[in-house]
Amino acid sequence: MKHYLLQLAEKQSFSEQQMEEAVDFILGEEVSESEIAAFLMGLKSKGETVDEIAGIVRAMKGNTLRFNQKFPNVLDNCGTGGDGSSSFNVSTTSAFVIAGAGIPVAKHGNRSISSKTGSADVLEYLGVNLNLSSERTEEILHEIGIAFLFAPHVHPKLKKVMTVRKALKIPTVFNYIGPLTNPIELDYQLLGVSRRDLLNVFAEVLKKLGRKRAVVINGAGFMDEASLQGENHYTLLEDGIITNHIFTPEDVNLPQYNNSEIRGGDSIENGEILLKVLKGEKGAPRDTVLLNAGIGIYTAGKASSIAQGIDLAKQVIDSGAAYAKLKALIEKSKKGQKEAI
Repeated sequence: MKHYLLQLAEKQSFSEQQMEEAVDFILGEEVSESEIAAFLMGLKSKGETVDEIAGIVRAMKGNTLRFNQKFPNVLDNCGTGGDGSSSFNVSTTSAFVIAGAGIPVAKHGNRSISSKTGSADVLEYLGVNLNLSSERTEEILHEIGIAFLFAPHVHPKLKKVMTVRKALKIPTVFNYIGPLTNPIELDYQLLGVSRRDLLNVFAEVLKKLGRKRAVVINGAGFMDEASLQGENHYTLLEDGIITNHIFTPEDVNLPQYNNSEIRGGDSIENGEILLKVLKGEKGAPRDTVLLNAGIGIYTAGKASSIAQGIDLAKQVIDSGAAYAKLKALIEKSKKGQKEAI
């Protein structure tokens, strides 16, 4: 470990392979919490490169619960968190709409860390079993087109790193890379970031990770998802080319709302908001979900524009298809409770 720390102290960047080796070592049993803290702070002080982030992600994916099946055209929609908006679980709600549009969704998520309610908290309240075996998770994804991958369950070797991360109380690279570490091999990804300076960085990482198509978005008010408050900035990765774009609510035929209108609360409150949206209740939460689901549908290539994706998202909610996906996930995951680890 001393070698890696000295390299960081001298502000020397790691190659992708070197970083993968370093994180493999950190995820082992021999490294102390103080050494992990020194490594994370040294990396933060130096500034993380695209190769280093890709190396961290590859190491984490190499130390996850094993998933053997290959799923064509699967997507994840997840944000980094850390935007301080206290919004309800927009991406989790949107995931059921995207799945209702016929796009397989492997939703990767966690309990609350920096927000009041994480995706795992709200899904657990709604009755989803979080701790399924990898085999059962694959079966559910194949059967109904949506599955939830609970981060602590699929990344068992991260416990020590998470303890250090919480103790530091200072954002490090591990605060932002969670959405990149989905153990299912994704073709498509909608990734929300709370830092606008990471848009192109994360697009480059997703390119290295082999995504067919991806959107990395920073919403108005620096939310880690698309917002109807004003300008949204995003990068599009398509055919290996990264381009930068901006749009407003007016550009996609949606009304403007202040971000305060989509604030949530605890898992009960957020779960009820999710249910209301999927059951068709109109207002700021629904329109925000339409926007984010529309972008997800566009990311997966099922719509030729964000506006067209939003139109399809409306049809999915109004037909009951999105709510049906939630009910199916609850039912299928409960059937697998005996297989929980």
